[in-house]
Amino acid sequence: MNSFILRTWTASLPEPVTKQREQSSGTDLLDAYRVVLFNDEEHTFDEVIQQIIKAIHCSRQKAEKHTWEVHTRGLSIVYTGSMISCLEVSSILEEIALKTEIQTS
Repeated sequence: MNSFILRTWTASLPEPVTKQREQSSGTDLLDAYRVVLFNDEEHTFDEVIQQIIKAIHCSRQKAEKHTWEVHTRGLSIVYTGSMISCLEVSSILEEIALKTEIQTS
């Protein structure tokens, strides 16, 4: 379960009071983004597989599943995480001109 630290200052205490707050959904607000990869008819299966592996550091088997989903459904959610991480993943996928989009949950 993901969580984040909420720091609050009170006038009576010289140091910050730290409270741990957990989201009931199991994800925090920073992980509310996803990278969607779209089919483009320009790249080979192997090119897409290799770029997915490079972008999300996954196994070949997982990359093949994403590639097949892109081919059959037209898109695949290949990554979920923080906006910064999604931008990095999207940037790597787009190095070979793959079509991506970052969406919010």
